[in-house]
Amino acid sequence: MIKKVSRNEVRKARHARVRNKVVGTNEVPRLNVFRSNNNIFAQIIDDSTHTTLVSCSSIDKELKLKNGGNIEAATKVGQLLAKRALKAKIKKVTFDRGGYLYHGRVKALAEAARENGLEF
Repeated sequence: MIKKVSRNEVRKARHARVRNKVVGTNEVPRLNVFRSNNNIFAQIIDDSTHTTLVSCSSIDKELKLKNGGNIEAATKVGQLLAKRALKAKIKKVTFDRGGYLYHGRVKALAEAARENGLEF
């Protein structure tokens, strides 16, 4: 009997492959995205010191979202993340989509961050 591998396991393998190439440094940190069914999370990480420099999610009280699992929420998270990053003097990042397709919520978050001043 063939056992089907779950989609999340396949995503994690894809993410591991990408992480071999995408590394955040002190000058150019990594913008990581995690997407669940109900929320979306983004953080800017310096992999050389293993620290999170800036983070934002659809759970943040500041955003006051009713539904955190849609494109509108992802856009607002991207905007807030870009504002927080610029406040922390981070202008340039490398984008790590976390093994997800660059489509829908992940794309909306990335484009909102770009429009609000982040470069990647």
